[in-house]
Amino acid sequence: MRVVAVPDDAPVVLGLSPSFARLRSAYAVRHFDSLPGAEDVLVERVRGAEAMVNIRSSTKITRRVMERCAGLRMVSIWGTGTDNVDLDAARELGIRVTNTPAVSATSIAEHTLALMLAVARRIPLIDGRVRAGEWPRGGMVQLHGKTLGVIGLGEIGRRFARLGEAIGMRVVTWTMHPKPELGFAHVALDELLAGSDVVSLHLRLSEQTRGFLGAERIAAMKRGAILVNTARGPIVEEEALLEALETGHLAGAGLDVFDIEPLPPDHALTRMANVVLSPHAAGITPEALEAGLALAVDNVLAHFAGAPRNVVA
Repeated sequence: MRVVAVPDDAPVVLGLSPSFARLRSAYAVRHFDSLPGAEDVLVERVRGAEAMVNIRSSTKITRRVMERCAGLRMVSIWGTGTDNVDLDAARELGIRVTNTPAVSATSIAEHTLALMLAVARRIPLIDGRVRAGEWPRGGMVQLHGKTLGVIGLGEIGRRFARLGEAIGMRVVTWTMHPKPELGFAHVALDELLAGSDVVSLHLRLSEQTRGFLGAERIAAMKRGAILVNTARGPIVEEEALLEALETGHLAGAGLDVFDIEPLPPDHALTRMANVVLSPHAAGITPEALEAGLALAVDNVLAHFAGAPRNVVA
């Protein structure tokens, strides 16, 4: 019987999903409800399996891991990001890699909107002051009529752009591969940065995008702008962001992703009143959760049926 390994279901999500029963009814499943941590532990959990379902992006599926897992032919990632897998090595070794695109796009777009509004309206700060018996007035920003710059027009980026339009913002976009058929105004990156009151990042993390928003580009942003990042932390140079927030060049930031996750409790971002933080949870709603897990399982079934889908390598 074919074997499927789930080496990193911690905290448990797949094991509690109806989709897990479908997987177990079709194949022999080795399921682990703790993180592997060390490479040797990961290899031990996966070795001998023909397919694995990758739950956590902290699990690094390197060339060495794949070479040591004899017989592995497929990796099904729960999620869109593939930066924890060496895709070039997978191609060379004949290991198919799939992901679950778009299933959490609506959830992440909504969360991006919530972060943008929370920063502009200073909601966490004002909430705390009201609870403390104060009655603060003013200091908030109206977004209707302002310019929203959306960087990246995948499913999440385009859905968020439409939400921006829905609240009356002027939306401009930049993407590596322009899609005029989507109907958004596409501008040069420097024009977007200089003219946007809010800049929202929706790029995948790759060697091409790591450090994409560095000191020079942050300095080129409109003074008093808001940055929102629900993509990946390393897309932004953290030190440059901290300096821009401290000096007031940027009015604030809404962040769901960070260089180090979980965010250390004494991190400088946790002490900034003009920053709204969430724990890389933009796509974690019951609806998005189950849709993604179901698709991760479907990708395994499709692979074994000889009709692969959602292939990224």
